Amino acid sequence: MFCHLKPLRRLAVTCMVDVCLSQRVTPVSDRFCLKKILPHWLPSYRALSGAEAVNALRPFYFAVHPDFFGQHPREREINENSLKRLSVYLENLQKPGFKSLKPTQLTFYIREKTAQNSSEDQEPISTSGFRAVRFTLHTSDLLSTVLYILNSCSLSVEHVQSLNTTNVHSQPLQEATGMPDRPIKWHKSYYSFTGFKDPDEDLHVSRVETTLMSWLGSNGQSAVKKLKNSLPLRKELDRLKKELSDLLQLSDIRWQRGWGVAHRCSQLHSLSRLAQQNLEPLQNAKGCTIVFTDRSGMSALGHVMLGTMDVHHHWTRLFESLPSYFDLQRRTSALEDQISDLLGGIQVLYIEELQPALTLDEYCCLLDVFHSQLLKSRTPAHPQSLSGLEMILSSDRYEPSLHELGHFNIPALSDPASLQSFMRSRAQQARENITRREELKVIENELIQASTKKFSLEKFYKEPSISSRQMVDCCRRLLQLPLPYLHGMHLCVSHFYSVMQDGDLCIPWNWKKGGATK
Repeated sequence: MFCHLKPLRRLAVTCMVDVCLSQRVTPVSDRFCLKKILPHWLPSYRALSGAEAVNALRPFYFAVHPDFFGQHPREREINENSLKRLSVYLENLQKPGFKSLKPTQLTFYIREKTAQNSSEDQEPISTSGFRAVRFTLHTSDLLSTVLYILNSCSLSVEHVQSLNTTNVHSQPLQEATGMPDRPIKWHKSYYSFTGFKDPDEDLHVSRVETTLMSWLGSNGQSAVKKLKNSLPLRKELDRLKKELSDLLQLSDIRWQRGWGVAHRCSQLHSLSRLAQQNLEPLQNAKGCTIVFTDRSGMSALGHVMLGTMDVHHHWTRLFESLPSYFDLQRRTSALEDQISDLLGGIQVLYIEELQPALTLDEYCCLLDVFHSQLLKSRTPAHPQSLSGLEMILSSDRYEPSLHELGHFNIPALSDPASLQSFMRSRAQQARENITRREELKVIENELIQASTKKFSLEKFYKEPSISSRQMVDCCRRLLQLPLPYLHGMHLCVSHFYSVMQDGDLCIPWNWKKGGATK
């Protein structure tokens, strides 16, 4: 049975089978028993391909897709960030000759109807209708990774059972196929002799809390290499951005998603080709900001949105229709002014970082509904009684509230009479919050500049979901450390540790202090 193995390994196989029998492992079949113990030495079936893994994860992608979280920007951003890290993990699994991957902790928000079964790693369903699921990936092949993700999110694995793979010994597959789970505890010398990875070591690593110094020490060289490789493309990106901005007289060019530099260059090349083919419609965007995003149109802030999945024909139609969008923009501004007059001079804002991603049409409709509510009530307002204060509108049906940043969160269907009473009673608190916000913003900018200078950072920024308070806390603690690893790097303050594909270092704002790993 073992004739195809080298003599030394044949001896090891025989010994291990004896150990298997001595530990009374119930053999569902001899083949399964041996494959469970010696997955790398026996003839195997076809391994799971990258395309098959993506197809098998379709229920998961559907459950966590950021587009379903339009009304919940925080959950949307967390899912986007986790999907990026998962993509890197799956990509590394497919690289030839990889030895091991570091355990990767991920958090996803799953829509309520897709997370029916609770587990110890899942939080109760929130009032927003989503459940937070946290798990740590320490799998070493695509199939076990796919099954582990689906099981962690309480999603069905039936559609994966028919796939043949070499790694039938993985724990998620045992759960999915109903195989008896009788794990064998091999002596440490087994792993030393064979060169296989000890799964207990991976689990131990995943339980050890990551510290800033140890993480930078382990990932600094990788980030430097990626950053160096991305420099030519970064220069190309800057060149393309400047050329298009000058040609079309744009205010700015931005990206809503965290696409890599190569993707951004590709999108700018596409827009440049369109400008060469048909420049006249694009000239309607003069003075505008162009944002590459998921759909085409105009955003609530008046930015021209170019859907990255759309073809040139769709982009051309959008540029041709910009004059009508500008009319709608004027209508939106007029509604904001009218609402302000009816509510005592309060300023109506749309804050991109704190509100769902709305198109101009959707935002105008929301303003129109709220304005109609105010007109129907005919509740008198004290002129300029709320001057200097701010409010944002939402489509939620919750009660009005005062945000810690000083603005009022107002549902569009609020009762105008009780709304005015609420805002007047909280006006002083709102002014104090705004004052604290502005003071904190000044401190934040000073600390960002100080950190950039001390560590000789090429770029230092934060994700939109990081508040000024969190950024201030992070910078103050960073400035207390010597961090030579950061010289010339791009550093992003986020909610997790990660080296992005172009070499940007992401660290959590609440990183833990500790010594570097030697």
